[in-house]
Amino acid sequence: MPDSMPDSLPNSGSDDFKGYETMMVEMVFPTQTNHYGTLFGGQALSLMDRSAFITATRYSRQAMVTASSERVDFKAPVKQGQLVEAVGRIKSVGKSSITVEVELWAEELLTGVVHLSARGQFVLVAVDQVNRPVPITVKNTEKLPVATA
Repeated sequence: MPDSMPDSLPNSGSDDFKGYETMMVEMVFPTQTNHYGTLFGGQALSLMDRSAFITATRYSRQAMVTASSERVDFKAPVKQGQLVEAVGRIKSVGKSSITVEVELWAEELLTGVVHLSARGQFVLVAVDQVNRPVPITVKNTEKLPVATA
């Protein structure tokens, strides 16, 4: 199991969405954990789905909805008091859908040690105002903006 996050998007066969990556970080609090003191699976899935949604929407700049989640593998628990980081990367873009791989990383706040906790793929579909699938028309090829302080 790797102990650090990858630096770049794996080769997906196209450069259109290379570099499209979103990262969301949260602290795991007691209300998010089970009686073992580890993150509920449903909380992890929710964070991963939100990451996939944000990744697909920022890329397409269209209304997107989750159509499916595909094989989410839980590798290791995330403990109360750890940071959890969801990293979403576009894997493929279809006519009206975008597949996003999401990795969930756990980090010890005081030591910086990280481990992969979960990985899964989510398929999101572009929709119109009445939730009918529509073609993905915006191909945003610029890198995502970086916030500066």
